[in-house]
Amino acid sequence: MAKDFDLYGRELWAGRAPAYERGFARMTRYLVGPLLDAAGVADGTRLLDVGTGTGTVAAAAVARGAKVSAIDADPDMIATARGNVPGLDARLAVLPDLPFEAGAFDAVAGNFVINNVGRPEAVLAALRRTLCPAGRIALSCWVMPMSGGLAVVSKATEAAGVPWPDDVPRSPFLDHGEPVAFRRLMVEAGFADVAVEEVTWEHVTDPEEWWETGALARVGTDGFIVGRQDAATVRRIKAEYDRLIAAYATPDGKVALPAHALLASAAR
Repeated sequence: MAKDFDLYGRELWAGRAPAYERGFARMTRYLVGPLLDAAGVADGTRLLDVGTGTGTVAAAAVARGAKVSAIDADPDMIATARGNVPGLDARLAVLPDLPFEAGAFDAVAGNFVINNVGRPEAVLAALRRTLCPAGRIALSCWVMPMSGGLAVVSKATEAAGVPWPDDVPRSPFLDHGEPVAFRRLMVEAGFADVAVEEVTWEHVTDPEEWWETGALARVGTDGFIVGRQDAATVRRIKAEYDRLIAAYATPDGKVALPAHALLASAAR
């Protein structure tokens, strides 16, 4: 039987901050500027950075002069964010429970967080509550089902004959990972002037580093599944990974991995 998705997520990310910072955090950095622009973050903005991870969004917002509070459900991520952003008000919190009063923020930003919660509707309601009447929110998520660079390890695992484990839950966000559905989710949560933009880019990285910081480090569900396999099965998955990722090779020995995301913005 599959675990509760939120409980599974906390177990999934525990202790993964260093590998995440060297891998997926670099891919998601592309959207930090557009995310803050969409939320209207400027000098003096009171910003809540939701799911801060290693603090990439918080750091960029502080550089703009914003007054940032940040939350994450993982203690190691909080410690890493505090180390990367000196003086950051970073707190341990599990969505949708937020340790802030209603109307405490001018803006809320969440970079690839809403697709990692078990109850997105409840999370959106909680985030809306923290916004002041003129507040804005900006959220990014991956297009579902995942494709391009994000799907290489999962496709390699499938090609190696490894089935999806019965005890690993699927993301509840699978039904919302396209523009119309994501917009509907935001509107139903009470937000106004909702806009959803599709964004694509290429993440250039070393193919071995991508394998090590994702699959071998057990980052994300794909890495979690790979990490449960015996050595022979991991070798089969790696062989399929090498075959699939070769399609993205660049002349200098790296790979340019396509990323496809959605960026939603709205008024309270």
